[in-house]
Amino acid sequence: SPSRVRLVGGPHRCEGRVEVEQKGQWGTVCDDGWDKNEVAVLCRELGCGDAKGTPSGYLYKPPAEKNQEVLIQEVRCTGTEDTLAQCEQEAAYDCSHDEDAGAWCENPESSFSPVPENIRLADGPGHCKGRVEVKHQDQWYSVCQTGWSLRAAKVVCRQLGCGRAVLTQKRCHKPAQGQRPIWLSQMSCSGREATLQDCPSGPWGSNSCNHDEDTWVECEDAFALRLVGGDTLCSGRLEVLHKSVWGSVCDDGWGEKEDQVVCKQLGCGQSLSPSFKDRKSHGPGVGRIWLDDVRCSGEEQSLEQCQHRFWGYHDCTHQEDVAVICSGK
Repeated sequence: SPSRVRLVGGPHRCEGRVEVEQKGQWGTVCDDGWDKNEVAVLCRELGCGDAKGTPSGYLYKPPAEKNQEVLIQEVRCTGTEDTLAQCEQEAAYDCSHDEDAGAWCENPESSFSPVPENIRLADGPGHCKGRVEVKHQDQWYSVCQTGWSLRAAKVVCRQLGCGRAVLTQKRCHKPAQGQRPIWLSQMSCSGREATLQDCPSGPWGSNSCNHDEDTWVECEDAFALRLVGGDTLCSGRLEVLHKSVWGSVCDDGWGEKEDQVVCKQLGCGQSLSPSFKDRKSHGPGVGRIWLDDVRCSGEEQSLEQCQHRFWGYHDCTHQEDVAVICSGK
């Protein structure tokens, strides 16, 4: 007869919240006394690999519906049984869904390489610094430092619209330790990918980690831009903010692609490809010239993702200040 037990909400069929079927209804199992023995039997019954852990079933999203019953209070296995049904079982009498049992077995189809759907930096100051978390099938995972690199951090900073990656390190995460399952697949990025989804990821379960090895990444903040001296906020001489000082940008190598990135970042529509005369109508700036030799592909979401010389290094005068004219909102 088909198996009457399953794991739901996990990244593959061999990990998740435990559900059993009784009288045509699927319900959960309370985690009273639930340990490696019971998980070993469950893994065997499902044709999965070795028992790897006994995570809380409550971690797997979406959680059990309120009206779904908890069917079993306690299962007691010796660990040698072939199915959970052969173990002693006690009907549920006092258990809520935050006590649902979970199981983590090795996945025999572990060539399965999940692709993260989204990414964020959590618990940091602002969205450009923090602990790396990736989303897969509506579940957020923390990312282990094993299988992580500065190349992967570069991709994350680019994807989040932040500046350059300046730091990646292990950071023990005490406050919410155990609150997130751990992403168990290595990310093999070259550093040139547009998003983390584009990086090849290794087989699931190729990392063995705990929350002491959570990955912390810091990117430079996205830098602020403004267009000054024009008729609207969407036209004028380009200024960038660095170290709390506004400065201009030199037009060496500046062209249509760079215009497009500025208009996109400011939410100002498309570049109107102004003539040389129109560009110069906004007059020269004063003060610092912050950037020179800016090179964009046009795909960037913001100017700091484009290549440029170090801040303040240039061979320009204010007669070469960049001006940009965009179509507007």
